[in-house]
Amino acid sequence: MTLPIMEPDLGPDTLEDWSRAIDAGPFSSLCFGERMAFDNPETLTLLGAVAAWTERVRLVTTVIVPQLHEPVMLAKALATGDVLSKGRLTAGFGVGGRDEDYRAVGAPMSSKTMAGMAERVAVMKRVWAGEKVTEAQRPVGPAPVQHGGPEILVGTTGPKTIQSASVWADGLAGFELDLDLARTETLFDVARTAWSDAGRPAPRLTTSFWFALDDGDGSARVQMHRHLRHYMNWLPVDLVDALAPAAGFAGTEAELLDVLKRFEDIGTDEVQLVPTGSDISAVHRIAAAIS
Repeated sequence: MTLPIMEPDLGPDTLEDWSRAIDAGPFSSLCFGERMAFDNPETLTLLGAVAAWTERVRLVTTVIVPQLHEPVMLAKALATGDVLSKGRLTAGFGVGGRDEDYRAVGAPMSSKTMAGMAERVAVMKRVWAGEKVTEAQRPVGPAPVQHGGPEILVGTTGPKTIQSASVWADGLAGFELDLDLARTETLFDVARTAWSDAGRPAPRLTTSFWFALDDGDGSARVQMHRHLRHYMNWLPVDLVDALAPAAGFAGTEAELLDVLKRFEDIGTDEVQLVPTGSDISAVHRIAAAIS
């Protein structure tokens, strides 16, 4: 379950209530992503909070854009999050699709590549391994709880990204715009082959999609549309309006369980649900349906 961090007028009580409900429920992970030119909470600060609010679930960043950060500082922040969560952190990294986020922090647009991301991940892995990456007397710490650093997932939408990441990532953090399971299964097959060819263990295969629940009255699709107009504010409104009718999942709990079963059938290790509203009843309804 993903926190509703892209919703407007989000207060700290909502974030804490969602975090505790997710931790108490049947969910395997609590997820949250990153934007810069938006009003969402800053990701690394939030990581410290959710580490304190939870005890059980894995904490998954879906996704952080390494090019928006200095890599040694990012490595130190994520290692700290791993320590505070007692080894429950999974770091999802992606290139990011919004030029405005790069401009907001003064990051060079030339770094908006898979190579630019891989270079920064390599530095972070050196930090997590305890290597001295500076001329300081001691290595940059703290040492992460997980040996070698957190599990790394790569945000991806295509075969080239998957193949290039197979040498340094542990799996995929996918995203489904329109729940095309055939396309997802093909990408999963590409990943399995790429990881095998690289001599790596089988990749962890995760994906995500927007969701809204209703009782068969159509209200879920209205909620989805409202959310996308707010979240996808960097795109022309007419394009967002064209995407909204088929985006994500809008329906009942029973229909959602059927979709999740189909993802399970193609070998998905984890589906990360992305809410389109901040009403915590959605967490409880899905928890009850899964249970």
